[in-house]
Amino acid sequence: MLLKIKSLFPSRNGVLPFLVCLGAISLLAGCTKEYIQQSTAPKVYEKILDNGLKVLVKPDTRAPVVVSQIWYKVGGSYEPEGKTGISHALEHMMFKGTDTLGPNEFSRIIAEHGGRDNAFTSRDYTAYFQTLEKSKLEVAFRLEADRMRNITLDEHEFSKEIEVVKEERRLRTEDRPESMAYETFMATAYTRSNYRNPIIGWPKDLDSLHVEDLRAWYDNFYVPSNATLVVVGDVEPVEVFDLAERYFGQITKPRTQPTENPAEPAQSELRRVEVRAPAKVPYLLLGYHVPVITSLDPAEDWVPYALEIAAYLLDGGKSARLNTALVRDQQVASSVGVGYGAVSRNPTLFLIDGNPAPDATLEQLESAIKEQIDLMRNELVTEKELTRVKAQIVASKVYEMDSSFYQGMQLGVIETNGLHWQLGEEIHERLRAVTAEQVRDAVRQYLVDDNLTIAVLRPEAST
Repeated sequence: MLLKIKSLFPSRNGVLPFLVCLGAISLLAGCTKEYIQQSTAPKVYEKILDNGLKVLVKPDTRAPVVVSQIWYKVGGSYEPEGKTGISHALEHMMFKGTDTLGPNEFSRIIAEHGGRDNAFTSRDYTAYFQTLEKSKLEVAFRLEADRMRNITLDEHEFSKEIEVVKEERRLRTEDRPESMAYETFMATAYTRSNYRNPIIGWPKDLDSLHVEDLRAWYDNFYVPSNATLVVVGDVEPVEVFDLAERYFGQITKPRTQPTENPAEPAQSELRRVEVRAPAKVPYLLLGYHVPVITSLDPAEDWVPYALEIAAYLLDGGKSARLNTALVRDQQVASSVGVGYGAVSRNPTLFLIDGNPAPDATLEQLESAIKEQIDLMRNELVTEKELTRVKAQIVASKVYEMDSSFYQGMQLGVIETNGLHWQLGEEIHERLRAVTAEQVRDAVRQYLVDDNLTIAVLRPEAST
């Protein structure tokens, strides 16, 4: 399963392809040789095992259910040239057997216990998860620890599964013109960073992958010190830590040496790329290179929060600027959206995409979008509009907490991208503190043509 998190902040409307999301220190009885941190409600408890595995527990007693997620710091951005798609291929093979389990038996056992499981690969991480009745958490830990160290990677199973991956690529990318345009756009917007490569991999790389490549990838990255175990649900932290110690604590695989994602050089001029394909409607995609959160100090690292507010102003519901101006008033767009994720391993893109209305052109849609960016660059957002957007953020925070899975996602994404889970407790307060001047200054600095890549999809007749 491929996953692209649009944002860790409350969701906005958008049509980007596949974009899918302290308080005192407290010592708990029975915990030694570790530190456990506790925040104000809801509490998050942390323990680091001797082998380096980080365990985060967030109790949520509203239902007798538990979500278990294990996050590995490896994904598309870790892959060298020639090996793109290896992280996603390995994700598939993680379900194909261990020394003690046959192919697909992991999922069968979870289902027999009334649970469900799956996995996803993104640019910066690969994660596996199970949702179970709370008394069955031990089942998930036992199975997950087994495949952390005992995966078989059978040659016959790999030869079948790599064809499944290739078919997935054909269905999700090659047969979808907007997805092809997005893939071409990313390879144009980035010239050095591994973010230029598709998570599922380039076709030629999938053709040349061997099971031995996956074995080396597994041995290097699927180790306790490169993982975070997240548990959210109706559980007692001490009991979870005891279970983690029992099943994961004895795994002594050596520490990984992560690969670097080459730094992307600063862009100095507008880039354009055009894709022609048998699409039903034209498609436009704009992307500006922008920073992400790198510090826990909001005074030092305010730009990502200002950019997130800008994204909400442009695309935060039916009353947002792009929908109001482009869809309803000017009627140059049938759909338009914004995507920005401020939590990422490396600097990312501020994305705006849309389809022109039937009587409008791609050029008219591009011009209208840029007019809205110019307004934000030249005029301060009103206090009324800023207040409305911040109220949306607070309301969304409440809704997010209804999902144990999303709570785990927030912890896992933040930790796996090199920050601390504490950030998740503070993000929304930092967004509330953003000023109109900061929004204007961030737009002036980063949402400029020299920093912009534009891709257009022009439909053509199928042959």
